[in-house]
Amino acid sequence: MTSTFPILPLRDIVVFPNRIVPLFVGRDKSVAALEAAMAEDKQLFLVAQLDPNEDDPDRDSLYDLGVVATAGVLAWAVGNARVALLTVGGLLLLGVLLLLAASVAYVLYARGVFERTQTLVLVAANSEGIVVGMDLTFSGFPIGRVRRIELADDGKARIIVDVPTKDAHWLRTSSVYTLVRGLVGGTNIRAYTGLLTDPPLADGAVRTVLQGDASAEVPKLIAAAKELIENLTSLVGSQGALGASLGNLKILTTKINGSGGALGALLGSDADSRKLLAMLGQTNERVNTLLARLDGLAVKADSQVFGDKPGQLGLMPETRATVVQLNALLLDARTSLKKVDAVLVEAQAIGANTREATSDLGTLRGEVEASLRKVEGLVNEINRKWPFARDTELKLP
Repeated sequence: MTSTFPILPLRDIVVFPNRIVPLFVGRDKSVAALEAAMAEDKQLFLVAQLDPNEDDPDRDSLYDLGVVATAGVLAWAVGNARVALLTVGGLLLLGVLLLLAASVAYVLYARGVFERTQTLVLVAANSEGIVVGMDLTFSGFPIGRVRRIELADDGKARIIVDVPTKDAHWLRTSSVYTLVRGLVGGTNIRAYTGLLTDPPLADGAVRTVLQGDASAEVPKLIAAAKELIENLTSLVGSQGALGASLGNLKILTTKINGSGGALGALLGSDADSRKLLAMLGQTNERVNTLLARLDGLAVKADSQVFGDKPGQLGLMPETRATVVQLNALLLDARTSLKKVDAVLVEAQAIGANTREATSDLGTLRGEVEASLRKVEGLVNEINRKWPFARDTELKLP
């Protein structure tokens, strides 16, 4: 079976089967052949020229062998030129289409299009910085994606978030949602759950977002910095406390570097510093005189105490001799005290014997007194019976 195709001569390229080739078509005959192919079944014959510099080739200027291609995409270029995407071979085109379809399916799968989700509606004062496709994060992990942003009847922004069912268990009725706009980076929507034991969040729940805008603090920070700079300026100015202190320090440094030195700066004038130095000099002389006198007294004391001549005994040698004599006397006294202790021991023994003798004498005296009472009774009995004029007085020895 014979088929007829429009011919597209190629100057700087050789096309092989099973390829996808983009071509820039600018010659009038080539543009006409491409449009004729696009108008019918999009099939055309690609063949290389023998001489690439020839603008209007004929049959003898072309190779005998070429390929049949399918024009897939046609776009306009500058002027009458065209840009065409040609596919050589039907199987390759089918494979490319399948690959594109698989890529799209994988992207949709990766974005969670085929997952079961539940809806969470977040209400914010405004939707500045929020875009469709933004993630809802929990502990730094994405658990949802913004599907749509709409304006509510009360003028607030409604952010519809799709949360996959497998990640919905991180959201509870007590969860808190924040919308943070940082100075660096984009806006972030975050979820915080304090108690994972609370009831799970229902599908279609509406929650208010807590918004924090770090950029809103920038004007306050600038105002505080401006106030700080003004305070520093007033502090270091000529009328400020620091400026006055630096001026006083400069005056003090000048006085210290003067003839009076630090003493003149301390007293206020060089004359006062000279007077003080003169007084200190006189005091120094007096102290030296006093120290000389003390040295003389020390020498005299040494001569009195230790003696300064070979035959002269000082106070210390005499004191040593006296101490030796006292030691001898104390030794004699110690010996005498030992003898006295022995005598006292004997006296104590004699006293004990005396106490025993006294006790015996008391017993004997009692017996004698009893005998005398008996004798007195007998005498009284005799006198009663035989009265005589006698002296009846009895005297004890």
